[in-house]
Amino acid sequence: MTIDIPLNTIDTPHSRDGAQTATPWTRRTRLQRAHQALIPLLRRPGFSVALWVVLFALFAALTPQLLTSFDPYATSPADKLSSPGLVHWFGTDELGRDLYTRVVYGARLSVLAALLAVTIALVGGLGLGVLAGFAGGRVDAVLMRLIDVLLALPGLLLALAIVTAIGFGTVPVAVAVGVGIIPGFARTTRAEVLRIKTLPYVEAARLGGASWARTLLCHVLPNAWGPVAVLATLDFGAAILATAGLSFLGFGAAPPAAEWGTLIANGRHFLITAPWVSLLPGLFVVAVVFSLNHLARSAEEHAR
Repeated sequence: MTIDIPLNTIDTPHSRDGAQTATPWTRRTRLQRAHQALIPLLRRPGFSVALWVVLFALFAALTPQLLTSFDPYATSPADKLSSPGLVHWFGTDELGRDLYTRVVYGARLSVLAALLAVTIALVGGLGLGVLAGFAGGRVDAVLMRLIDVLLALPGLLLALAIVTAIGFGTVPVAVAVGVGIIPGFARTTRAEVLRIKTLPYVEAARLGGASWARTLLCHVLPNAWGPVAVLATLDFGAAILATAGLSFLGFGAAPPAAEWGTLIANGRHFLITAPWVSLLPGLFVVAVVFSLNHLARSAEEHAR
């Protein structure tokens, strides 16, 4: 009979109750494994390009002033609706504002909203999934029926209902989107917890005297994190699209705030005369979302 033991439980010191004890050597070993897993991915051109796009969006969200010298709110009526060129890379909008600068500064609100949404979904989904997977029985049945009801509702429709109830703005939109993607995290976490809690090394930890809480934190959650992390990366892109969609409909930040969905919405009146006002911000959002999806899929395929 063979016993499946996860890699992160090998060569790891354990305390008397069966819990893993982190040491500098084990942390260094994990970093080396992560580095060895990343090198083959970086050799793929598609993965490298996607990584650069995502890093650019994150850098724009953190320090947009380093990527452009224009003021995102400074108007110039004489330059309104100028086509893309060497000075204005993405052209200008109806008020003469540099569109590339507004896209760069818009990354802060859009990325932070998506990050808040994924964090809400991750915390809520992990809590529901762990509770359902560990408790089992009637608790599992009730929670899963609730998740099924939420899954039956379209995510955007549920987000629209929530944001209408709690108000407009970037934070309400992020909360609404986060609540809408909780069911996916809950089902994935529950499935992983059910799979892992019956494995031999978890039973050995319990026989060694480890409590359920310590077993969960030291054995189950670390080994269930892989699929959840991939889902978080995928849903981060979905959250960007959802928040941009709600902002496009007018539920996001109020003008003149720069937000990706609002920028696309502002250009819908000039699709014939100045299509770049909506097209270029939209293409940038699509590039970021596709890059996140490619990173998640590549990591999932490499893990297999």
